[in-house]
Amino acid sequence: MSSAPAPAAATPVPAAPGTLGAGLRHPVALVRWLWAAYMTPGRPGRGTTQTELRWIYTAWLAAFLLKMLGSSWDVSWHFKWLRDDLAPPHLLNTVGTAAVVVLVLFHSYSGYGVDRRALRLMQAGIGLFLVAVPIDIVNHRLNGLDITSWSPSHALLYIGTAIMLAGALRGWWLHAAPGRVRDLVSLGLWLFFVENALFPNQHQEYGVLSLEAYEAGRTTAEPQLLDFAASQGQTPTMFMLPVPPWVHPAWMICAGLLSLVVARKMVGLRWTATVITVVYLGYRGVMWLGLVATGFPPSVLPVVLLVGAVLVDVAVTRRIPGWAAAWGVVAGVYGVAFPLELLGLLPPWSWWSALPVAIGFAALWAAVDALERSSLLARWRSAEESAGVPEPAAV
Repeated sequence: MSSAPAPAAATPVPAAPGTLGAGLRHPVALVRWLWAAYMTPGRPGRGTTQTELRWIYTAWLAAFLLKMLGSSWDVSWHFKWLRDDLAPPHLLNTVGTAAVVVLVLFHSYSGYGVDRRALRLMQAGIGLFLVAVPIDIVNHRLNGLDITSWSPSHALLYIGTAIMLAGALRGWWLHAAPGRVRDLVSLGLWLFFVENALFPNQHQEYGVLSLEAYEAGRTTAEPQLLDFAASQGQTPTMFMLPVPPWVHPAWMICAGLLSLVVARKMVGLRWTATVITVVYLGYRGVMWLGLVATGFPPSVLPVVLLVGAVLVDVAVTRRIPGWAAAWGVVAGVYGVAFPLELLGLLPPWSWWSALPVAIGFAALWAAVDALERSSLLARWRSAEESAGVPEPAAV
């Protein structure tokens, strides 16, 4: 009687690179090791060490940094040149998007570093983003110029990005051990979330200076862009400042500052909103220098956002209810914005919008406060599958 065949021996995992530098010097060996060691099937909530988590979510930060660099360059590019699907900023953004796709596939296959809900958010976000890309291309083909950040196809891109970032924020915050590293990576992810929320406003921030230069006879737009706009029946004002002047303050406050309110409550550090805003404005300033140095159009910087961020941090720290704190934040932002607009350092604002914006912001902030006290947030703070690390303390 023959004996049962012996089980096949497991494929040995190649030795790990000794250091990051050694791995980068031998990228093929590094990829082989990563594939053999981590590309194995598993369910969400699979045990992941803190070192592994830091590597995974550092890759998320790098991917979104590439996307942010590409999108920032893209806005300025479209105020100088006609749109091109293969323009350098589009390609840079595409590299970042491809990295995100790889990360979502990695989480989906291996189950490392996420629970089921975080993974679903990542998958839904990148899925919506990828669906929006061909829709946006078709939209440009049908509608000609359409450089506005406010088109429906662009909105799908922003929403998809926000959803995938929500998944990354959840995965990291639930599974990373409390401490400085968790706080720093969380601040980085929230920076990208706030930048994505504020991105549409950059159209007016570039447009106001581009229109000023055009009217002064020193346009920063190439003749082919202006000629194409004219052939589409659009004046320079129509495509440089395409939305009413109440949109910029309303979006800055009800989308940008509201995102900072949520970030402050979730991260819990005293100056969360202020730190994120300082880094955001610093990044915009560095991009301004780089773009102007290479001949691309400049933008105004929304420095008034810093006033709102400081007031948000103070209000949350002092536990002022959102329905009350919102009025002071809006008053402070509009008060500082008035002289900035007179100096040409902001796009046009409709000052009558202060009251409806304050009412809307108060309602939204009150809703965030109510959500913070609800059972929904308690469930959000609990992983659907344990990754083997302590649950974070409630903020």
